[in-house]
Amino acid sequence: MALAAIAAPVTVAATAAPASGLQASRAEQEIDAFLRNEMQERQIPGLQLAVIQGGKVVLKRNFGLASLQYQVPVTDASLFSINSATKAFAGVAVMQLVQQGKIDLAAPIGRYLTGLPPAWQAVTVTQLLNHTSGLPDVLDQRSGKLVGPQPDDADAAWAAVQALPVEAKPGERYRYNQTNYVLLAQLIERQGGAPLTTFIQRGQFDAAGMPHSGFGDAKDVVANKASSYVLKRGGKGYRNVIEDFPVFMRAGAGINSNAGELANWLIALQSGRLLAPASVEKLWQPTSLNDGKPAPWALGWPTIGRDGHRAVAGIGGARSAFYVYPDDGLAVIILSNLAGAQPEQLIDTIAGFYLPALRQQAAGAGFEGLDKQLAAIRRQHGLSAPTEDDLNAWGYRLLGRQQPKQALAVFQLGVQLYPQGANGHDSLAEAYEADGAKALAITHYRRSLELNPGNTHAVARLRVLAPD
Repeated sequence: MALAAIAAPVTVAATAAPASGLQASRAEQEIDAFLRNEMQERQIPGLQLAVIQGGKVVLKRNFGLASLQYQVPVTDASLFSINSATKAFAGVAVMQLVQQGKIDLAAPIGRYLTGLPPAWQAVTVTQLLNHTSGLPDVLDQRSGKLVGPQPDDADAAWAAVQALPVEAKPGERYRYNQTNYVLLAQLIERQGGAPLTTFIQRGQFDAAGMPHSGFGDAKDVVANKASSYVLKRGGKGYRNVIEDFPVFMRAGAGINSNAGELANWLIALQSGRLLAPASVEKLWQPTSLNDGKPAPWALGWPTIGRDGHRAVAGIGGARSAFYVYPDDGLAVIILSNLAGAQPEQLIDTIAGFYLPALRQQAAGAGFEGLDKQLAAIRRQHGLSAPTEDDLNAWGYRLLGRQQPKQALAVFQLGVQLYPQGANGHDSLAEAYEADGAKALAITHYRRSLELNPGNTHAVARLRVLAPD
């Protein structure tokens, strides 16, 4: 489908902005233009945006299509999967039970749940919430399926994971892990006296004003649910994503919501309607490993650490995200229906229209140390390594925006991660050529030919650059 078909009209649902009058209008126009451009480059079919400032929704936008098949536009009513951002709701649920005196964050999980393997029992509630438990993962990260001989059998998977050895001592290291949130679901149900979904429905959806939000996957009929997509290999066309969030894992994934109702939830959370202010502060407080080094997560929320304008986040499926900037009275929500869209990469830019100092900080960061930045992002958000195609697509987006230096950084990272990739060396050579570095372009075109003698593009470019 042509990208032009994706660009449905913007629907405006709220009008206030970071300032008044002409300045506010200009900021809104720039935000709209920025998101439209990113949607085109990332090939995102549909997207919702909400911005909260000072406890109020100051901007809300709908872009594109909720369904490519039926050409249905995104509206305020459209619901999006938030995938692993569901873990933020689980964190709130645990803190509600802490407030009620029914859970101690420092207590071992064995105090509350019986029948667990001996090596699991000393893991604390905090270590489950911040992914430092050291437990084996019930989800095979390589295949995306449950562990065990029957990948669609929840009971068999739970039995299989309990037979696996632990991977580290509790609190020793961070590893994003779905087992942690299966245990937290059991904890919430036992101490809360209700099924997990009911507990969250009553304690958060109902309390915050989220009448259309709920749990579900592709097996469930969900009214106004935006279809889910992933790009085909090479970025040419889309495939449908069949979302499967097993019921026993729904503390970790499975909520469908929209930007407006998530905004209601964040406002309710920060205004004391879901938790006392001290509990919210604890919820978002950075945690540590046993050696005192910072862990990448707070209690169910990734932490975005930096010198200023700290943030906590909900990030799911590389398709939906929200950041809260607690010290700045700001929050930004971006939901999309494209797995791999990575809207979390866009949020600081949106926030920069409301926090100029953050915008300057982001602009000054550049692409230096990109490999370290990427490694930190992957640890923080539990993301798998980017594929060679992912990096190639990113680099070419930057080349298309006339940013050869940034493209070079991305292609260099691709060659570093995939040194035997002929396509990566060819792309890096092309970026060097665009940047005027002829000798380096020749070097990498030649390396690409060594890895793939059939690379006709490299042959053609070498005839131009090195005819002798």
